[in-house]
Amino acid sequence: MAAVLPSTTREILLADIPDGLPGPEHLAVARKPVPVPGPGQVVVRNRYFLVFPGLRTLIGGQADGVPLPRIHAGDALFGPAVGEVVAAGPGGPLRLGDTVMHMLGWREHALLPAADCTPLADALPDPVAHLSSGSAAYGALTRLAEIRPGDTVFVTGAAGAVGTLAGPVARLLGATRVIGSTRSPGKAERLRAELGYDAVVVPGSAPIDRQLAAAAPDGIDVLLDTVGGEQLGAAVRAARRGARFALVGALAGQLSPQRDGGSAPAEIDTFRLVNQSISLQGYSGADHPEVTEEWTKRFGEWLRSGEITFPQARIPGMDRAPRALQELFEGRHFGTVVVELPTG
Repeated sequence: MAAVLPSTTREILLADIPDGLPGPEHLAVARKPVPVPGPGQVVVRNRYFLVFPGLRTLIGGQADGVPLPRIHAGDALFGPAVGEVVAAGPGGPLRLGDTVMHMLGWREHALLPAADCTPLADALPDPVAHLSSGSAAYGALTRLAEIRPGDTVFVTGAAGAVGTLAGPVARLLGATRVIGSTRSPGKAERLRAELGYDAVVVPGSAPIDRQLAAAAPDGIDVLLDTVGGEQLGAAVRAARRGARFALVGALAGQLSPQRDGGSAPAEIDTFRLVNQSISLQGYSGADHPEVTEEWTKRFGEWLRSGEITFPQARIPGMDRAPRALQELFEGRHFGTVVVELPTG
């Protein structure tokens, strides 16, 4: 069964492999016939899709060890998306009008097995909130860092999709002092005024060690790191004995024009790691499959109570999607970046 569908639809293709960071000139908006679902398949009209830095790694050809396929020239981009089922083949559990989440964003209409769709109930007050990166922040803070009352927490890349949720979540989990980092003074003010960060380090404005010492004179107990590089090194130097470090990203390497998106070297003092009994672990959602459901329940409760917000930038229309990816790499937005497609 199907609703009345257009004859054609659009998707974003990787037109050319970039030498460095991909820009709009490496992407193309292509038109193709709207697909027809077979048995067990559905067509989803996307309403929102996520613009995320992991595309840099997939486009750069460094997908080894990443649970997503490499994107070659001529391939359509992909990623998390929320949409509505508008056509369904026989034999599937989904029906017209069902709101679902899936991995075929960057297109107006997606054809995929119904089994690859996650039906969305009303756990979250706004369907777009399912595209948040909060599950990674929450999982890292509860499974690896195990925040304790009184902790001082340092969140690197605090103005990004993970960081804008990590700080408030750390506070709700019991942290006494929450410090962030961002390279934008304007974003630093927003982190303090809108999200309750106690202090914000602005790399480039003064030595990071000096800023971190002023923000956390007694040291830090927890690091939630999305950046790596010099900020990770500074965090090691500022760590208290028994500090717990949870790494959820490595943007310093991933978004470097001089690298390929698949490595992020950092110089850290391993003697201090040993001497201060600092634990350092990388967080992968695949290792903690129970976190998504737990996070969704708590996120919904916090959103409805007003204890937390979901900072986001909604970019309107498919034509602006290629530019939105470049703007993400340039750090122009605050919070999660999503492309919003019209309902018509």
